[in-house]
This record gives sequence, C-alpha cells and structure tokens, in this order.
Amino acid sequence: MMISTKYRSKEPEIMDQFDFQGEELKSVLKTIDKINAKLGGHRVTIQGVKSLIAQQNSNIIRIADLGCGSGDALRAIAKWAKPKDFKLQLIGIDANPHTIAIARELSTDYKNISYRVVDVFSEDFEDFQADIITCCLTLHHFKDEWIEKLIPILHSKAKIGLVINDLHRHKMAYFLFKLYCKLFVNSDIAKKDGLTSILRGFKSQDFEDFAKTLNFNHHVKWYWAFRYQWIISKQ
Repeated sequence: MMISTKYRSKEPEIMDQFDFQGEELKSVLKTIDKINAKLGGHRVTIQGVKSLIAQQNSNIIRIADLGCGSGDALRAIAKWAKPKDFKLQLIGIDANPHTIAIARELSTDYKNISYRVVDVFSEDFEDFQADIITCCLTLHHFKDEWIEKLIPILHSKAKIGLVINDLHRHKMAYFLFKLYCKLFVNSDIAKKDGLTSILRGFKSQDFEDFAKTLNFNHHVKWYWAFRYQWIISKQ
C-alpha cells in the first residue's frame, strides 16, 4: 500500500493521445466499457440524469456526453429511457475522430444518438447547447486548472445542469482494480491507463474546492465501486 493518493497524478494516459486508433483502440474501449458496466458505472450517470429531468415538462430532452468514448454511456441512457414517457436526443462529443468513428459504428441501431468530433475549448463548441451535459470518466483527464476553465464552459452550455461521473482517488480502489485486472483484464493498455486514471481521480474535497471557486449550486454523492457523482444544477 505504498502508493500515494494525497494529490492528483499528472501522469498522462495512452488514451489521451488523439492519434490513438485502429483495432487496438477498439479493443481498449471495449475493455473499458466492460469494466465500467460490471462495476456499475452507468448507474451513477443514469441516476444523475434522472434527478435532473424529474421536474422537466419538455417532451424532448437533449443530453450531450463529453468525452463519449465508444458511446457506451449514451447507449445505456437510451436503453433506460426507452420505456419512459419522455424522449431523449443524445449527442456524443469527443476530440478523437477515431474514437467517434467507433462510437458511430457501435450505435447504428440507436436512431436518437448522434456524434460530433469537437474540442470543447475550440470555436466549434461556441454555439453548442444542450439541456444536460454528462461527463463520464472524462473529467480526470484534465488538470485542475483546465477543469476550472472547462466547468464554466459546460455550465453555460447546459440548460438544466451537469452530471459528472468519475473515479474516487483511493488506495483501496487502486489495489482492488489491480487485483481485478489480474483476474479479468487482458489489455495491458487498459490495465495501465485504469490504474493511472484512479490516481488522476478525485476526493470529495476536490469537488467542493472546484464548486467554491466557481460558485455553483452542486451536490456530491459517493457510489460503489469508488465512484463520485457530481451534479451541478442550474435550477
């Protein structure tokens, strides 16, 4: 247990490279999706979306997922919403065009999901608007100073609010994931990036500090297995 989780790691991940592509990328995304689903990651996002739209009367809710990866979170939201009375328009946003190509390929059966290759810090994102913006296992890829720039941008683009689902930076999470990888994960990249992701994750005070600096109405909730749900509401 010699690993330190006092501060967020600044070590880069292989998945951060926008030129990461091909069958290797597809394999890693598939592994990440499998791990996320098994550890209940989609529940964190869906419960957050559910809480934000509970008081909405609109017939169509527009939800955008920042750093959408393979689109797995959007497909999970679409499946959850299908038997409900409301309709969702779902948009996946990612800066890696190779990732978006895979997401489109995997989402051909979902007519209410579309994808865009966009850098949120670019002019291409200036005119974008959505009711809810989700951020699933994406925020930890940003340094603190970039998070302080990113959250106000997303806040200005979301009519209802933000749902952020990310990792708890905890020693037990690190070593449990290491054990899980030995038993169930074959991808070396997924193993390495997964451990790095945990060390780049958050503690509850991190969200409190961000919210204090940015002065937003927010709520933080912890979920098993070592996940945080950070909801920033505009209502």
